[in-house]
Amino acid sequence: MRSDFTEGLRGSVPILVSTVPFAALFGAIAVNNGQTVAEATLMSAVIFAGASQLVGIELFGHSMPVWVIVLSIVAVNFRHILYSAAITPFVAHFSPAQKAASFFLLTDPQFAQTLTRGETGRRVSFAWYMGFAATIYIGWVSVTAIGAGFGKLIGDPKALGLDVLLPIYFMGLVFGFRKRPNFLGVVFVSALVSILAQRFVGSPWHVSIGALAGVLLAALLPPKPAPTIGIEPEGEA
Repeated sequence: MRSDFTEGLRGSVPILVSTVPFAALFGAIAVNNGQTVAEATLMSAVIFAGASQLVGIELFGHSMPVWVIVLSIVAVNFRHILYSAAITPFVAHFSPAQKAASFFLLTDPQFAQTLTRGETGRRVSFAWYMGFAATIYIGWVSVTAIGAGFGKLIGDPKALGLDVLLPIYFMGLVFGFRKRPNFLGVVFVSALVSILAQRFVGSPWHVSIGALAGVLLAALLPPKPAPTIGIEPEGEA
């Protein structure tokens, strides 16, 4: 169990490095929208959803009604329902309490790594899952506090072009699945529907609408043999 936890910690280090700028960006944007350092840090600790937090804090800064902010965060985070359904077969052996903790800590990279690990025959143990998640969670909350503390010195993050980091990050996650069957078709339809939804429905609903379109197409397309990833299955510990 300890080796699984350590493996999870090691595997999440590159993810931590890539998420540090987003955590600092959120902290800086939060204080520029009227939050204190403590409030921004608490938001990261309780919600723990980078994109949703950025959407929510922007709406908070424009004095939007609370129900609009909450509904917008739910809309952006709706994809996590799809994530949890996809990884359920690999975490079915978790206890109810372990599942609750796992789904709270479910992020985009956590989903991608859990799915890859499970589909290549390696056991998704709770120790590995928590090891992978712990680094990201602690790093996210800690760097949020740092970004919030120095936010006033940074000024407007968008003026420095830091807001482009989030789309690049998500693009990297998407291309991590480029070898999956029907990848191009699903991504094209999802992107097209998302653009149209943003035009005619508005943000942040275009995120969930585009995701649902991609899921629907993937379900309708005939399955293709998955390419060999080249990772030997590991026995259970």
